[in-house]
Amino acid sequence: MDLSELLQGPLGNQMIEGVKGQLGIDTEKAKSAVSSAVPVLVSALNSNVKGGGAESLLNALNKHDGSILDNLGEFLNGGDFSDGAGILSHVLGDNQSKVENALGVSSGLSSSQISKILMILAPIVMGYLGKQKQQSNVDSGGLGDLLGGLLGGGGQSDILESILNSGGKKSSGGGLMDIGSKILGGLFGGKK
Repeated sequence: MDLSELLQGPLGNQMIEGVKGQLGIDTEKAKSAVSSAVPVLVSALNSNVKGGGAESLLNALNKHDGSILDNLGEFLNGGDFSDGAGILSHVLGDNQSKVENALGVSSGLSSSQISKILMILAPIVMGYLGKQKQQSNVDSGGLGDLLGGLLGGGGQSDILESILNSGGKKSSGGGLMDIGSKILGGLFGGKK
């Protein structure tokens, strides 16, 4: 399964509805934010694995075993997203505000709204990956393949790098909007 299948499926719809409900935004903005944020989170995890963080991620995925997906409605309505803040700190580090700004520019939302969206989505993404790890019996050596498979290979595996280099600019010269369009073209029937 790649990210487009994930985002178009029931889990993607639940994430969109949860973001919409938590932030009080319309469906299109929620779709845009989720369809941009999830690939960025997976790309950031992939970058960490490439940078030698496979064992650390493997340990984290042992804790995020996918059980969150069994009670996703409860999690989305519960409003305690502190685990997401911790995940973002580990995954994005010093780049967190730059990523929030870039995603804000692409989605038309504020950085603080994007911050909350990322805190909501991070534990869900980790739970999803934890479940995939268990089902496929992935070890630290296979994490790159798992993440790369989700990203679909090619240029998509460097989404985070592209965002950090673009500064989130809206332009026809490779800004975040162009990156998102190329990566997620056709998602949700071509609507943003």
